[in-house]
Amino acid sequence: MPMSATEIESMIREALPGAEVEMRDLAGDNDHWAAKVTAPQFVGKNRVQQHKMVYYALGGRMGGVLHALQLSTAVPN
Repeated sequence: MPMSATEIESMIREALPGAEVEMRDLAGDNDHWAAKVTAPQFVGKNRVQQHKMVYYALGGRMGGVLHALQLSTAVPN
């Protein structure tokens, strides 16, 4: 069973308090997602480190329960 946008958002926000998460269903199947995550924890981190923080927040679900995630990250203005 695919992960819902709400579940993905919740996991990210729990691991990265204060994060803003924008989700978009890429294929209309609730299985292929795009997420833009803006979090204060990303300050001073490079893109690879930022993405690893998001993947860690998802608790190993990438490639399994969460089939596909197009991820973009940013620091707050």
